[in-house]
Amino acid sequence: MQKFKTRWEIQHNWQLLFPILGIIALIYSSYKIAGIFFNRHESSNIPYLVILSAILYFLLLKFFLFCFKKLENKWVVDYKWEMIRIFLVFAITGSTSAFISKPIMNVIGFTKENLNIFIYWFLYVIIGLIFYQILLISIAWIFGQYAFFRDFLKRLGKRVGLGRYTKE
Repeated sequence: MQKFKTRWEIQHNWQLLFPILGIIALIYSSYKIAGIFFNRHESSNIPYLVILSAILYFLLLKFFLFCFKKLENKWVVDYKWEMIRIFLVFAITGSTSAFISKPIMNVIGFTKENLNIFIYWFLYVIIGLIFYQILLISIAWIFGQYAFFRDFLKRLGKRVGLGRYTKE
């Protein structure tokens, strides 16, 4: 355990919450992706579902550790464990944005039945992106990463040509 704490620069036990949440999120994501290939409700598929979930878990873990290594020098954070917090903010924000976009589309009155499918998906993405920005800052604040994501959105705005509108 001490080796793990040293690797992720964890000074206090409460900071272990973020690696634990990351592992839980990775297990859940692996299970959901494996569920695409096998029916989760059939008992005969459970062994295959477990095996594929385990394989996906290790592949995703390797991928995210690779991402941590690449972004370690690019993102300025005080401790390595904060990278996990940042990834969790991105994951929660993306999932939440996708989850709330459909009900918002329904409230506005945009459905697949009354719009061309391409227009529907275009509006779905636009509404999702609008709420993504709001949720990103809100969830980042909850996770204590407000300053990082504020600066991240400023840099992103400059890259897409909105730099003259962002205040330094």
